Amino acid sequence: MSDNLKNEKNDYTADQIQVLEGLEAVQKRPGMYIGSTGKQGLHHLVYEVVDNSIDEALAGYCKNIVVTIDKNNGITVVDDGRGIPTDMNHKMKKTGVELALTVLHAGGKFGGGGYKVSGGLHGVGVSVVNALSSELTVEVKQNKKIYHQTFAKGKKTSELEVTGNTNRTGTTVHFQPDPDIFDELVYDFDVLEHRLRELAFLNKGVSITLADEREAEKRKETYCYEGGIRSYIEYMNKNKDPLYEQIAYYEKEMDDYSLEIAFQYTAGYSENIYSYANNIYTPEGGSHLNGFKSALTRTINTYARKNNYIKGNDKNLTGEDVREGLTAIISIKLLDPQFEGQTKTKLGNPEVKGIVETIVGDELSAFLEENPTIAKTVIEKTLSASRAREAAKKARELTRRKSALDTTALPGKLADCREKDPSMSEIFIVEGDSAGGSAKSGRDSRIQAILPLRGKILNVEKSRLDRILTADTLKSMITAFGTGVGEDFNVEKARYHKIIIMTDADVDGAHIRTLLLTFFYRYMRGLIEEGYVYIAQPPLFKVARGQHVEYVYNEKALDKMFEDKDRSKYTIQRYKGLGEMDAHQLWETTMDPSVRILNRVNIEDAAYADEVFTILMGDKVQPRKEFIERNAAKVKNLDI
Repeated sequence: MSDNLKNEKNDYTADQIQVLEGLEAVQKRPGMYIGSTGKQGLHHLVYEVVDNSIDEALAGYCKNIVVTIDKNNGITVVDDGRGIPTDMNHKMKKTGVELALTVLHAGGKFGGGGYKVSGGLHGVGVSVVNALSSELTVEVKQNKKIYHQTFAKGKKTSELEVTGNTNRTGTTVHFQPDPDIFDELVYDFDVLEHRLRELAFLNKGVSITLADEREAEKRKETYCYEGGIRSYIEYMNKNKDPLYEQIAYYEKEMDDYSLEIAFQYTAGYSENIYSYANNIYTPEGGSHLNGFKSALTRTINTYARKNNYIKGNDKNLTGEDVREGLTAIISIKLLDPQFEGQTKTKLGNPEVKGIVETIVGDELSAFLEENPTIAKTVIEKTLSASRAREAAKKARELTRRKSALDTTALPGKLADCREKDPSMSEIFIVEGDSAGGSAKSGRDSRIQAILPLRGKILNVEKSRLDRILTADTLKSMITAFGTGVGEDFNVEKARYHKIIIMTDADVDGAHIRTLLLTFFYRYMRGLIEEGYVYIAQPPLFKVARGQHVEYVYNEKALDKMFEDKDRSKYTIQRYKGLGEMDAHQLWETTMDPSVRILNRVNIEDAAYADEVFTILMGDKVQPRKEFIERNAAKVKNLDI
């Protein structure tokens, strides 16, 4: 050990231990509290403030919430709840407003009687927003008075003072995200819209308005659904083909639990079940979802046997069978939710399973008995799914037998890499033989595998798994990835931790990308959830002058390059496809890990992702046309 290292070790004293006071911890490590300092974290600030207003709605005191994106990308949230308490907390010697805005874990959600049911369990919401804002203003209408106080970077810049009189109640919070903290400072109306609409569905009768006051973006939408999650099902199935009109809906209270469930079957093949606990989306499900699934499977089997749809020794329908084509929402509100993990992705309360199972079993049995025509339609759908599942099982078994007998089980088109560690390996899914040949020649064969695609890719939005397993292109990918598919899928068996879609930057390339992403989303979603799926970004232009060559990836970058240059002195080649690049060019622009651009595919909003895939790949033409017209201005790098 060197003397320098010894001295550094010996110099480590108690004085070097840093204590972060107040909201300094938030400012030091913002990602721990809001996820990131990028787009996700920026929008999360809004949700934290809105959640406080929703808590007032859950308590029965708030009916209207207005969120405004100001001209300078600040945010204002107004509600007509009771208002943050303005009186003095005698223990802390601070007003309720100052406590809520400046102290972590300060709130009425910890058994103090402020809120019975709440989504914001950690009590860090609005104080975190304050810590990460360059300025924040709060106005409270309470006690027939208007109170006003200002803050900056988590610290008060004025005292709470009375500025007027009023007969109304409520809270107004205005904040400006701190440019010293956030990498992204521009709010996206569509991102906010998805969450606010979701909250309006989950809290029936509450009106939530989103307004955009930016000059180029002026827009205003109000979301209010008296039908609650029943309206949510209607919204989610508007671009699908429901098998019947009626939506099954139950709202029950048992002890300190309030449960809402709505569902409807469609002609599609994907199950779309979304579960919530105290308005928080639980993508990993938990006890409430388990109770619903268990009751659904048991009750439909009982009805099918009772009415001779399943006879004697015939096998029961599986959970997978009874959920095919199902759209369902499970929303439970409870006093003490126990979420597994800080991200609140799974509800852990064990008693909830039995409560949900009992309610769903009783109500669904009654629904089927009272609606025999609907019951027959549902049972026939599930029996068809069962037959397809058995066919898919045979296809999988046949594939396994072939693989066991064939020592070269990997697809013949695959040029595999030498690396056996999945975390170090990547596979390029390449459009066409020409580009596939260049990619094989130009790759780093130690870590990069190439799988060229030939022929048309099956649209899995319109196909069951049994057909998917006989489609050569998809079968090649399933075999190459090693994860299996459908009920056999296991992300831990993935042979590559980077699956890179590399297609042409034109309409056909975009279509192939969408088909592939639809397949991954529907049947291998774990690959996306683990962050294994990427989209390569090849250059759109080659700019040359003499021997000097530069590659440009979009129109905007090209225009910027020639802001102060004479274009006539340069040769500009626009690439129509990957096949126009030789192996060396493809490597140095798109495949070289040290310089390439990869876009990771995320599922930030599963319900919205499902809606988009249904619109783009489903049977209905008009919604697809409207979607394209609405989003055409946002398209980048599309060569028409």
